[in-house]
Amino acid sequence: MTTRSLPPSVIATLPGGHYTDENIFALEQAHVFESMWVCVVRAADLAKPGAFKTVQVGRESVLVTRARDNSIRAFLNVCRHRGARIKTEERGEVKRAFQCPYHAWTYDLEGKLIAAPNLTKMPDIDRVEYGLINVHVREWLGYVWVNLSDEPTPFEEEVQGQVVERLGDLDSIHNYGIEDLGLARRTVYDVKSNWKLIVENFMECYHCATIHPELTEVIPEFAEGLATQLSVGHGAEFGEDVEGFTVDGSVGADRIDGVSEDQDRRYYGLTVRPLVFVNLVPDHVILHRMFPLAVDRTVVECDWLFRKDVVDSGRDLDSSIELFHRVNVQDFEACERTQLGMGSRAYAKGGVLVPSEHHIGGFHEWVLDRLGTTLA
Repeated sequence: MTTRSLPPSVIATLPGGHYTDENIFALEQAHVFESMWVCVVRAADLAKPGAFKTVQVGRESVLVTRARDNSIRAFLNVCRHRGARIKTEERGEVKRAFQCPYHAWTYDLEGKLIAAPNLTKMPDIDRVEYGLINVHVREWLGYVWVNLSDEPTPFEEEVQGQVVERLGDLDSIHNYGIEDLGLARRTVYDVKSNWKLIVENFMECYHCATIHPELTEVIPEFAEGLATQLSVGHGAEFGEDVEGFTVDGSVGADRIDGVSEDQDRRYYGLTVRPLVFVNLVPDHVILHRMFPLAVDRTVVECDWLFRKDVVDSGRDLDSSIELFHRVNVQDFEACERTQLGMGSRAYAKGGVLVPSEHHIGGFHEWVLDRLGTTLA
């Protein structure tokens, strides 16, 4: 990747500037976040027509809502009249329409312009053409995915294809019935780190023995430094005396019905580029969605999903949730510590990846390919 002379056992990382340079981040906004399928909202959060959520995708604010026909719609959050933002709040509910607070241009839940002061005196305005700008939408695994491209890569190829590459087939993730699970906890982390450092951290386990004592007690193979994502279909096995994926290895919640015997007592981690992590264990699913807001700031929303009957029962799930919350805190502190070094002259040419991290080099090549650039 670079002209640096390196020992055969290591390969070069990206240079530090790729984690601090505003111009590179702008390219990533355009060619990664605004050009790919991004998971933005849990569909159940839009419980009825008129419920909405605003999310930041690259440089754009996107308004996601449920229409009157119960379908999910997404629009650029910009009035077609003078460009005012339609909704500034993060979430809410409207009865029948979205109205711009500036000049009262009003749009129905399908995005069509339905009212404006003196609109009848402007019969030449096409109410569909001057409606809100649509964003491509897809529902999968109980989540809403959006794509801001004019002509997106097929969802099956870009998103589901990555799952097949990791697990071998789609049935392996469908067994968990994620769309039918209940939300037990959502935690939002504001991480002072470039998004790529968070992805790289999730992809490897070279750090696990150092900073994840609770996780390596539950999954001993992680202490060896090898990530589950290195092998197609591999799930990391729980320790012999571990009863559940909990902070102390105690019994967890009731197993998800569709989980196969082969998947029992195993953890599967998936990176779905660019901004999603999925963690599968027998009794719950942990899903991370990332929202890069600046070159050195990424908001991560993490959902813990269990069987609905377990969630509705009010059962104490703290020991299950606490395990990965600790993992998150430990990881994000490490990413923030690493971000502090990215601007140093010591890291101007980057660092190195040891053999158990070599697959991160593939992620770096993928990023460079998305940006249409290479490293000399």
